[in-house]
Amino acid sequence: MTTFSHKPTSSDGVAECALVETGVGPYVSDLPSSRFGVYTRGNAGEVFPEVFYPLTYSLTREQTQTAMNRAAMVSGVVTEADLAEGVAQGAAMFTGVFRGYAYLNLSMSRVMASRALGATVDDVDSQFMGAASEAPPHHNHPLDRNLAATARSVRWITSTLRLTELPELALDQQRVERWRAGLPDPRTATNHELLAATRASQPFLYELFETHLVVSGRSAIPLGVISKICTDALQDENLPVRLFGGVGDISSAAPAVALWKLGRHVAADPDLTELFDAGTSGLADRLALASSAEGFQIAFSEFLDHFASRGPNEWETACDTWGTDPNLALTLVDRLRLADESNDPEVTQRRLAQDRAEAVADAQARLKGPNRWIFDRALTSGTLLARSRERTKTTVVEAIHEVRLLSRELGRRLADQAGSDHPDDLWFVLNHEVDQYMAAPEAFADAIQARRDTRRALAARVPPFIFDGRQPPADTWMLRADTAASVQSVTVGEVLPGIAGCPGQARGRARVVTDPSDPGALGPGDVLVAPLTDPAWTPLFLSAEAVVVNVGAQLSHAAIVSRELGIPCAVSVTDATLRIPNGSLVEVDGTAGTVTVLELPER
Repeated sequence: MTTFSHKPTSSDGVAECALVETGVGPYVSDLPSSRFGVYTRGNAGEVFPEVFYPLTYSLTREQTQTAMNRAAMVSGVVTEADLAEGVAQGAAMFTGVFRGYAYLNLSMSRVMASRALGATVDDVDSQFMGAASEAPPHHNHPLDRNLAATARSVRWITSTLRLTELPELALDQQRVERWRAGLPDPRTATNHELLAATRASQPFLYELFETHLVVSGRSAIPLGVISKICTDALQDENLPVRLFGGVGDISSAAPAVALWKLGRHVAADPDLTELFDAGTSGLADRLALASSAEGFQIAFSEFLDHFASRGPNEWETACDTWGTDPNLALTLVDRLRLADESNDPEVTQRRLAQDRAEAVADAQARLKGPNRWIFDRALTSGTLLARSRERTKTTVVEAIHEVRLLSRELGRRLADQAGSDHPDDLWFVLNHEVDQYMAAPEAFADAIQARRDTRRALAARVPPFIFDGRQPPADTWMLRADTAASVQSVTVGEVLPGIAGCPGQARGRARVVTDPSDPGALGPGDVLVAPLTDPAWTPLFLSAEAVVVNVGAQLSHAAIVSRELGIPCAVSVTDATLRIPNGSLVEVDGTAGTVTVLELPER
């Protein structure tokens, strides 16, 4: 297959989308920055856990880079000069796709931290990545120091700490409603109308994304301030997880609460229980035929109306969500119906809110003068931003789902026209090829198959969590099938270190789950051990006594949601899914961020 190189084509330097050699075949990939050369899967893996599809990459790349650049400039810490190198080279500056996988630019975030008053490189590593020890040291560049940018950071930090409301969030939701009303009906629109609407929607989606980026960036500020006060003035570095637990109104936790109620509905009804006991295969059909399931069906339909956009890899339009494949949600209901009543999220939230109030009152009583004033401001703004970060993310995901419905209908029609059994063929075509593909989809069969094979080969390997300057070729990455043999097995009594996600202690049998749509035997009394989490995982938190995640930090999804649901959680427990055998008895200390192995399963 022909391999192309990147060439800057747009006025802002965004490179042309093309295929480059990955080591296992040509696929989509960006150029790394020469000055800001350290990239990480941290946080990026929560948004895009899987290999990018070529269409998604080529359709969204320019808009993504523009949104990231604009959001970074808002604070005043990043300058035009910082972006000039990337513009000249066509490099991915804040985020990029390298050999099919999404990465965030850690170097850029480190430079921003070094310019911000009171922040450090270590703060960035711990807040956004967790596994700071894996990151290469930061090498200072003469242009990193910028007194004007530091002065602007003071204004940005001060304005962030003074926040008491963010009216733009409600305005964005209103804009989404107006935009949605103007979209064509996927069932009746022509192919050209579906494609035109998909393309025309991209600038709007990334305006919403820009709001999310700004709010996310700001959310790190009060957390950093609180963490410093708790460590320096109160000598309690674990206190922040209590101060930000049970804040309420976390959008990404709402689906879990709704699924919990559906699970209770099933658990209380013998007829529904019998239908679920027969297994999840064919469950939707059995529910549709059973008159006794009518009430559940109505409640489940209302759930899908609210949360159709959520699911595994929900930012990727090629992938199913609960709305396009309700069986994904029914699988979660099946786990939650077996959960212990004590895991009721509403009861837990009240307990957490009380604990949070006591922790706040105690901290305020011990703080005096400027520390007390700053603490109060940071707590108020931090609570607002914790809620807002998840709200803006939800707004973007809901809008993406509307585009998913349009593009999936187009993809289904074109696959039928070509006689293909793969309705996702469309996503293996680059944006500039789509018009040709629409005219003669059968002519792209060989190219689509080659790209599908390459994506499959990339998915079979583990991309480096961090790389500096140049990502190694994919044929040097470890195969996922070989990863278990590459790590040292745990021993009884061993304590695995991590980062505190949500306070509390719990014991249970470890259930290693790598796919939220296949939770296996996870049930009451178990500890969920996962590679990373996104909102599709959240309902499983309620099935478990505790949660352990390979990667993550205090601003990662697992930490935020576990604090809202009151589930003891340890994140950044390196290789937990590989080192902890399924069925081991473990104790999770969410306050210390550790996992202790108490007993190994019999072999």
